[in-house]
Amino acid sequence: MAQARKDNRGRVLRKGETQRKYDSMYIYTYTDPFTHKRKYLYSKDLMELREKEKALMKDQLDGLDVYAAGNSDLNFVFDRYISTKTDLRSTTYTNYTYTYDHFVRETFGKTKVGEIKYSDVLHFYLYLLKEKGIQVNTLETVHSVLHPTFQMAVRDDIIRTNPSDGVMAQVKKKSGKNHGVRHALTVEQQRAFMNYTANSPVFCHWTPLFTVLLGTGCRIGEIIGLRWEDIDYEKRMISINHSVTYYPRRTDTYKCEFQVSLPKTEAGIRNVPMMEEVYKAFKEEAARQKEDGCYNTMEVDGMSGFVFANRFGGLHNPQAINRTIRRILENHNAEEVLNAKKEERPPIIIPHFSCHHLRHTFCTRFCENETNVKIIQAVMGHANIETTLDIYAEVTDMKKTEAIEDLSRNLHIF
Repeated sequence: MAQARKDNRGRVLRKGETQRKYDSMYIYTYTDPFTHKRKYLYSKDLMELREKEKALMKDQLDGLDVYAAGNSDLNFVFDRYISTKTDLRSTTYTNYTYTYDHFVRETFGKTKVGEIKYSDVLHFYLYLLKEKGIQVNTLETVHSVLHPTFQMAVRDDIIRTNPSDGVMAQVKKKSGKNHGVRHALTVEQQRAFMNYTANSPVFCHWTPLFTVLLGTGCRIGEIIGLRWEDIDYEKRMISINHSVTYYPRRTDTYKCEFQVSLPKTEAGIRNVPMMEEVYKAFKEEAARQKEDGCYNTMEVDGMSGFVFANRFGGLHNPQAINRTIRRILENHNAEEVLNAKKEERPPIIIPHFSCHHLRHTFCTRFCENETNVKIIQAVMGHANIETTLDIYAEVTDMKKTEAIEDLSRNLHIF
């Protein structure tokens, strides 16, 4: 039988209690019932430590009683919900907690969960849209955090129904716009964007990156994290086997850092064939870096030799790329209005888009020229073929409209 642990005065220590040798500090170790993380209580006096243990036990029981009675606030329920999501990737976990802390915790989060109704959630969402000025896409992220939080309370019999059910549909209906739908650039807009970038002395060095994005359909993190060793010039093939993300890693500071991660699903690991323009873009980028002496010298999680580099020899982050796109669009559209007026033609105005729209644009062009949906799915790395089919259906609808218009112009019978 194991001997009971004792302190330096011969007193028997209870389960969870220890005493450090070098300073005689008493420590009580316990597991938080909500976060499942190990925590500690400290005291120089054993009796004082045990008083802290009693207070801790009472607080834990009170917390559970308040939750069971439906009197806890939404913050408590979210913290309990997120503590159960042990299977989340670190980036997803941090994103969820950041979203909640930034938009919910200090306002709506202090409301008792048992008192929250459908109209309360609706008013809160409209408040975020109108008063805080957030976009519907951002609101959908907030909803993706709140809805499962409420659903856990339903399953625990704390509330009867989920008050956030159907709220996003109502918000979109009230806005009167088809928010959240990502549209591809037209061929004319795509050509205008690339031509302006390539011919601009300010932005021309971005041409290889945008060519690769538009010519492969890869996710931005897959291209940011692409290494020279992932490119097989002989076989004209690109190996997509990892991604680099730029997210907060810690929930106390939310400071963004780069991190290498595997694709979310097995479908994300794939080989993407290189079209001629993409092949040339890689060669051009390599030649430019050799001429300027500006290589990517950054190392992330043991990986190095990344293809694309910013002016400091580090990785691009998606926000910086989106800011560059915005500057290109502002300059292009302003100049295009003047040029079109001089040439007496309609201007080609490029709508605002982000780097992820380039992936959607590639997929659209692919769907316009390929009928085998499984091939499209494999190249895009879609885990769910429904994602591919949705884009294919959108393209098919556009093609049907164009076909009828062409028929109308060519049939001279009406």
